[in-house]
Amino acid sequence: MSLEAEFNQYAEKVKSLKQATNDDLLVLYGLYKQATIGDVNIACPGLFYQKDRAKWNSWNGYKGKSKDEAMTDYITKAKQMLEAAGLA
Repeated sequence: MSLEAEFNQYAEKVKSLKQATNDDLLVLYGLYKQATIGDVNIACPGLFYQKDRAKWNSWNGYKGKSKDEAMTDYITKAKQMLEAAGLA
């Protein structure tokens, strides 16, 4: 299975997670955006948009990471979360 196919498979699987921490979800979000789009390409949201700002900060934290690295890290994090939830 190719890396991209495995990445897409885990991206679908994590949608079944019912209990995940915000921190874990932000990690997945940042890695997903880095893998699919690349470095952050939008301005940082203002202070009154805390949720959007947290997501932006997560994505920006992976700036410079290659697509393949981001996909691999996403798969690793998704596996950990699914195992912890008993869904792996």
